[in-house]
This record gives sequence, C-alpha cells and structure tokens, in this order.
Amino acid sequence: MTLHAASREALAAAELRLLELADAASADEQVKLGDELFAVLDLLIEQAALRRALADASSEPAGREQFVRGLFAGKVSDATLQVLVAVVTARWSSPREFVDGVESLARTTLLVRAERGGELDSVEDELFRLGRIVAGSHDLERLLGDPAGAVDGKVALVDSLIEGKVSSVTKKLVDQLVRNPRGMRVADGLAELADLAAKRRQRSVAHVRSAVELTAEQIDRLTATLTTIYSRPIALHVEVDPALAGGLTIKIGDEIIDGSIAGRLAALRRNLAS
Repeated sequence: MTLHAASREALAAAELRLLELADAASADEQVKLGDELFAVLDLLIEQAALRRALADASSEPAGREQFVRGLFAGKVSDATLQVLVAVVTARWSSPREFVDGVESLARTTLLVRAERGGELDSVEDELFRLGRIVAGSHDLERLLGDPAGAVDGKVALVDSLIEGKVSSVTKKLVDQLVRNPRGMRVADGLAELADLAAKRRQRSVAHVRSAVELTAEQIDRLTATLTTIYSRPIALHVEVDPALAGGLTIKIGDEIIDGSIAGRLAALRRNLAS
C-alpha cells in the first residue's frame, strides 16, 4: 500500500484512535470492531459515490462527520463509529487511498486482537504458508483470480483448505482478501498480510529461499546472524526451491543476498558477457 503524505498523516491519526479504543476493548469487542470495519470497507468498495463523498477534501470535516454519523449510528458499535469519524474528518489524498486506509485499520484491528491473545506468531506463519500454497498451485491461483468466478465459491474453496487449521483471525483476514482482493493477486495479498503481522511485532521479514529444507538449528543460527547484521529482530519466512541447485537466497526489503549456486552461475555468466 502506497500513500501520499496527506493520507499517511490521516491514517496515522486514525490508527492512534483505533489503538486507544482497542486497548480499552475486550477480545470480543476487538473482533466486532474489525468485522464492522471490514463491512464498511465492503460498502465503500461497492459504492463509488459514497467513498467520493466521504473522502472529499473540499468539503467541511464537520459535514463529513455529520454524514457518517447519520449513515452508521445505531448500525455499528460506538467504537467503530468513533474510528469512522476519525477517518472521515481527516484529509485524504484520494478516495482510493481513503479506502486503503479503512482496509488497513480493519486489518490492524484483527492483528491487535491476535497480538493481545498471544497468537500473532501463528497468524503470521499461517498467512505465509497459505500464501506459498496458493502461489505454488497454478489451478488454485487461476480459480481465485478469475473475475467471473462467484465470490462465495472462492471463499468456500479457500475455507475448505484452512478450516480447523488456522486461527479465527487468520480466517477472517483471508476471507476478506478473497472477497475483495482489490486488483491484487491473492498470493501477493497473503504475503502482504504476513508482512503486516511481522511488522506488528516490530520485526523485519527475511524471505529465504533454500535449495533444501533447513533444520531448526540452521533456522535459529540464520535468524541470530541476520539479527546481528541488521541490528533489529528478523523474522524468517523459508521456502524450499530446488531450482537454486544449492545454497540459499535472502531478501530483506529491497536487499537481496544471493548465496545460491544458481545465483553465482548467473553472476559469472554476466561477468563473462561484459
């Protein structure tokens, strides 16, 4: 998600209000807040005129607040309404980024719930693993990405894969992504959600591709080494890729560390060709 300056400020202010409310809420209230924000997101995606009106920076913030209160009062919880007021009274760069902000807040609410419940590690791992499954199955990715496919059918398909195997937070995040991928490949959306969970824990994510399965000891050693190098906690997402022939590659942000045989051969060919 890329936001312009005004939208970044708007999201930061709304998220601060969200976290204040989430801290004072029970676990069930946090889940309800997330569910209601996702319901509002669905409405905004469906109704272009509504999202334009609520994100209209040329109108008075008080007018937008009155509009959102009249629209949602009595239909959502007080906490959700307070978050929506914080959202609509801020200045957003565009209606698209306004919707991006609501989506981010809904996701954050559920990740906070997972964090408070001690489930954030497992949510991150479940999202990453499901992302690898989807990315590794051409047929599954084709079915989920088919614009003509029935949304309920896509959700049911994914639910059949994860039912009873993931936490309720993971299931809610995945279901929402499948219902409204918003132009993003589902595999990419799952990777983005896994990264959000990792950032929630204030860790960087190292995407590791290895020619062979790494042992628990090797993963611990690599984690410790990268944590020392980058002077911050590092979360490892490991994928086995036999095409590497040997060794591994590590991607952290825009930086790639290529220690694979395939990578070294490619570099050698480039040097010989120059």
